[in-house]
Amino acid sequence: MKKTSTRLADGRELIYYDLRDDTVRDAVDRRPLQRTVTTSETRRDVLLGDSVAVASHRQGRTYHPPADECPLCPSLHGRLSEIPDSSYDVVVFENRFPSLAGDSGRCEVVCFTSDHNASFADLTERQAGLVLDAWTDRTAELSHLPSVEQVFCFENRGQEIGVTLGHPHGQIYAYPFTTPRTALMLRSLAAHKEATGGDNLFDAVLERELAGQRLVLEGEHWVAFVPYAAHWPYEVHLYPRRRVPDLLALDEAARTEFPKVYLELLRRFDRIFDGRGGGEPPTPYIAAWHQAPFGAWDGPEGVARDDFALHLELFTVRRTSGKLKFLAGSESGMNVFINDVPPESAAQRLREVASS
Repeated sequence: MKKTSTRLADGRELIYYDLRDDTVRDAVDRRPLQRTVTTSETRRDVLLGDSVAVASHRQGRTYHPPADECPLCPSLHGRLSEIPDSSYDVVVFENRFPSLAGDSGRCEVVCFTSDHNASFADLTERQAGLVLDAWTDRTAELSHLPSVEQVFCFENRGQEIGVTLGHPHGQIYAYPFTTPRTALMLRSLAAHKEATGGDNLFDAVLERELAGQRLVLEGEHWVAFVPYAAHWPYEVHLYPRRRVPDLLALDEAARTEFPKVYLELLRRFDRIFDGRGGGEPPTPYIAAWHQAPFGAWDGPEGVARDDFALHLELFTVRRTSGKLKFLAGSESGMNVFINDVPPESAAQRLREVASS
C-alpha cells in the first residue's frame, strides 16, 4: 500500500491509498472553494446520559446529485470533484459537511473505488484488503487526536438507509466520547466478568454461536453469525476468532482472510431478496465496525481495554421483498425492538444463498 496525503482547495485533508507503490499523486484541487465553516457541537442529554451532535450546516449538504455530477467520482473531462485526480484506488478525505468537527471530533469520507456503479461487494479481494488497510490507518491516526475517544468506521448503502450519494463509499466518525452502544457493551462485559469470576462475555457469545444453529459462514480466522437477540430482520455479526480490541491489533492471517469472508457475506446479503439479480433493488444495509475506545482507559471497574472484542455488525432495514422495517413507537420511543424474522430463519436463509 502507498499512502499519499494532500490538501483540497479549502484546506481539508485528502489521502490516496494505492495498490501500486509507484503511483504518483500530484493533482491539484483547482476548485475556487472557500474554507468550510462548521457549527458542530455536542450536547449532553442529562436524563439519558448520552450526547447529541448539533450540526446545522449539514442542511445544505449535497443531496442525490445525478451520476454525472457525483462529487465522489474522479475529476474527469473538465468536471472537478472532491477527488482532484483522474482515477484512484481508495480515497479518504475530511467531510465537507461534518457532523463532528474541531473539539467535537472529526468526520471523514472513505471512497472504496472510483467506479460509480460498483458496490463494495463488486471489489476484488485485493481492493477490499486495501479498504481494510485504509480503515486501520485512519483508526491509528484519528485515535491520537486529543479530541478523539472512539473511532467508528461504517458504510451506509441504499436510499432506504438515508444515503444521499450513490457512489460506493463509507464514513469514519471520530467521537470525543465513548458512544452509548459501546458503553452498554462494556457494562455488560463487566457484569458478566463479575458474575462468572472472570469469564469474558464476548468469548462466551462466540463459543455459544459456534455450537448453535445461527452460524452463517466460517473461515479459519473469522466467524459470521446471526445473534441470538438480533434487532433487525437480517443481521449478521462478524468476529475474528482471536479476540482483539481494534483493527490495529488484527494479525496478518486475519487481515489476509478478511476480504474473502466479508465479500462473501455482502454478496449473500445481495442475494437475500435477489437484489442483484433484477428482482429487487440491491439490499440496503449498514455495516458497522465496533472498536474499543482509545485514550486513557476509563471503562468499568475490573474491565481492561483488551477485554473488548472488535467485531463488525451488518444489517438491513428490509424485512422482506418490497417491505422495510420501520423504527416505530416501541423502537423509537422506548428502544425495544420487535423483530419480524426469527434469527434462526435469517441464518438459514443466509446459508441458502451461498454462492456456488
